Amino acid sequence: MTSSNPMPKGLKPATELGPILIFFAAYYFGDLFIATAAIMVTTLLALAISYYYTRTLPMMPLVTAVVVTIFGGLTLYLNDETFIKMKPTIIYGIFAAVLFAGLMLGKSFIKILFDNFWKLDDTGWRKLTIRLAVFFLFMAVANEAIWRNLSTEIWVNAKVFGFTAATFLFFVAQVPLITRHGIQEKPNPDA
Repeated sequence: MTSSNPMPKGLKPATELGPILIFFAAYYFGDLFIATAAIMVTTLLALAISYYYTRTLPMMPLVTAVVVTIFGGLTLYLNDETFIKMKPTIIYGIFAAVLFAGLMLGKSFIKILFDNFWKLDDTGWRKLTIRLAVFFLFMAVANEAIWRNLSTEIWVNAKVFGFTAATFLFFVAQVPLITRHGIQEKPNPDA
């Protein structure tokens, strides 16, 4: 069942990027604890808005919201920024593990998530799944290296700008694979 109200065009990117941008602003106008509370609230709000329009809870944002709530809550309750800094590592690690597990079971969970956007042959889905799993693993390691060895300010900037840019560049780099393994849909002669 879908909502009778279509999601306004600018709202989807706002629900995806809004929480991280609010986190960044809250950090610079306050501190990491204020930013943690802000990202917890805006992540849950973005999930609620998405549900209002789609009547579904997308898996990746749902997992992110659960981890943000748990690790953000621990950060605030224990007054220890370690937990919020570990959150990206946990999220990237979960996504990598799920993708690798899917491959071992002969499934491409990426196909399930992105089949509405791209039509690829099975080889293309497998290659994209492997690449994305490795990318998530790399991002988990990068987050650990940054937060454990550099200042909080550098970590916040890396999280907001570096990880976002890396994700964008990763998907841009996949265009040749998507093009090479794309399946052309045949036009419906009855339409």
